[in-house]
Order: sequence, then C-alpha cells, then structure tokens
Amino acid sequence: MGFIGVVMVFVLVFGGFLWEGGHMRAILGSLAPEMMIIMGAAFGAYVIANPMKTIKMGIKMALHAMSAKGPQKQEYIELCQMMFQLFQLLRKDGPQAVEKHIETPDKSEIFTAYPSFMKNHHAVHFICDTMKITLSADLSPYDVDDLLDGDIKAIHSEEHLAQHAIQSMADGIPGLGIVAAVLGIVITMGVLSEGTETIGEHVGSALVGTMLGVFFAYGLIGPTATKMAADIEAEGRYLSVIKAGMVALQRGAPPIVCIEYARRSIQPAERPSFEEMDKATKEAKKAA
Repeated sequence: MGFIGVVMVFVLVFGGFLWEGGHMRAILGSLAPEMMIIMGAAFGAYVIANPMKTIKMGIKMALHAMSAKGPQKQEYIELCQMMFQLFQLLRKDGPQAVEKHIETPDKSEIFTAYPSFMKNHHAVHFICDTMKITLSADLSPYDVDDLLDGDIKAIHSEEHLAQHAIQSMADGIPGLGIVAAVLGIVITMGVLSEGTETIGEHVGSALVGTMLGVFFAYGLIGPTATKMAADIEAEGRYLSVIKAGMVALQRGAPPIVCIEYARRSIQPAERPSFEEMDKATKEAKKAA
C-alpha cells in the first residue's frame, strides 16, 4: 500500500495545483537545485547523526515499509503449525530429535515447509536459540519469559534507532526548505533592477523550496517513518506469539495447549479461530 499512497500524494497535491491553474514548469524549472539543497542536506545530516549500521538499516527499513503489510492470519497459522510440529517432535522423540532442526534450520524439513517463517530471520534465531538453551539448561518458565522479553527489547531498540533516524530527518526537512527559500531570496536581491517579471520568477523559485520541504517532510518521509514504527510493532507481535508458545512449553503444557497460548496472543484482526487452528494442527500432524 505504500507505493499506492505515494502515487496518491503526488497526484492529489500536484493535480490540485494544476486544477487551480498552476503550471508545472514553475516547479520543474527550479526542482533540481532545490532538491539538491533540501534532500542533499537532509541526507548529509542523516549521515552526520548516525553510525553506518543505522544508516543502512534505516534505508532498508524505509524501502521495506513501502511494500510491507505485517504478518497476516495465514502467516500466523503457518507459524503455529510449525511450532506444533516442533513441540510434538520434542514430546514424542525427545531433545535429540529436535537438535538437528534447531542447529541447521535452513536444512530442517519442518522449518523449510513454512517459507513465511523462514524469511523472518529474527524469528528463526529467536525460536532456535531459545530451544538450544532450554534443552541444554534447566530454566524455569519465568527465566524463559525474561530471556525472550529481553531479546524482543534488544531487537526493537536496534530497529527503533533506525526509525527515529528517519523521523528526525523528516522533522528537519521543513527547516531545510526554509534554507533553500532564503537562498532563493538572496539570489532575488541581486536581480531587483531587472523588472517585476524576473523578480517574480525568482521569488516563485524560492517559494518552491519551502513547498518541497513541507511536502517531503509531511507527505513522504514522515509517513514512511510512521510506517516503519508500525512494521516494528508488527514484528514484535509475531515474536510475542512465539514467546507465548515457548513459555507454555517450558511450563510443561501439551503441544496443543502451547499453540492455544500462542493463538490467544495474536491480535483479533489476524487471529485464526479455534476451528481454523484445530484444522491446521491436524494437518501438521499428518505432515509429521
């Protein structure tokens, strides 16, 4: 939906401008230098303010935000199916049967049967690393709960740094638009003797800088940062579903009960019904 929103912003803003009798040449004529000043300075400030890791992550997350829609019901069903198979294997055949899956998840027939899970590298490490420690050490359910909470917070803190960096850039862009406008007025001061038409053209170009700063900040970059924050929260909810199932497993609950704990932690909009989950676990039993 992100790309659709971008198209809507451009079409509605500049479509309205044309409808009111505006001419795009007035904007396009000064677009390149104004963009160089505003977006060039904004990206330069972004580089100054952040380490390279955050810069790369911010760009990657911003691009991802344009197409990401967060985990949907089917992805949660597949996640629960995968956990059910894994927990069933642990219950029936013991820790040794599970070890080969968690040691090399990319070669596991259980994990690779669910591509939506495998493409989420945070989730893969989250569940595999947790099972490694729970199978090798005597941890209480409270220990596992704290361990997984800490992991989710660490993942979120890193991603929020990148999201805040993009938001800070959006917050600064209107000010850089004013910088571009002031520079345009400085240029205008040098042509005061050339007549009102020339002065008007230069003032118009200066105002384009102010417009572009506000337009990019509130129409594109700011909403992208907001979407990045929503994506981070969606990722956290996905990990929380795994956490609910893992903590229930550590309490000694049967696999089907563990999956019910996981299902109940999914937000209602994406949560599969009890009947849908029952059908999915029966399919997972057959697949096993």
